[in-house]
Amino acid sequence: MIIYVKYMVCLRCKMVVTLELQKLGLHCVNVDLGTIEIKETITDSQKEQLCENLKKFGLELLEDKRNILIEKIKALIIEMIHYSDELPKVNHSDYICEKLGYNYQYLANTFSEVKGITIQQFIILNKIERVKELLLYDELNLTEISYKLHYSSVAHLSNQFKKITGLTPLFFKKMKNKRFRSIEDL
Repeated sequence: MIIYVKYMVCLRCKMVVTLELQKLGLHCVNVDLGTIEIKETITDSQKEQLCENLKKFGLELLEDKRNILIEKIKALIIEMIHYSDELPKVNHSDYICEKLGYNYQYLANTFSEVKGITIQQFIILNKIERVKELLLYDELNLTEISYKLHYSSVAHLSNQFKKITGLTPLFFKKMKNKRFRSIEDL
């Protein structure tokens, strides 16, 4: 049986869901971002209890097909940008269509209607979050980050970063360094 969970976007979420299922005596076959596959058929009382338990952690069970599809799109994008070593070489829209088995126009329209932003805007927001993360880790320079996230140039990455955050990537990095220095001075 497959169960869909809203806001399940990280490894911690997967651990929480797995533990909550175990508490209910349910056995996971597979736990992915936004999707759980269990061996058993879940009873109404187990489903209700799972719903209540997950709400404590900011997670929700999904039953509406449109919301399930939106969560699949979001989980796919988050996994692609935040948890893959390298982004797919193909166009994002082709990748999403291939993975989900739907026409991109249908996916894009549904996503926009439900979320109020386009899939492309969601991808950009997640790429900028990933850039912030990589800048904070201080392991890659801006050129390497630009290449890793498939930006056409460092200038394109910098322009997009500033448009979203209001800061240049280098200023963002300097702010991080100032915060750490001031903490060390204490």
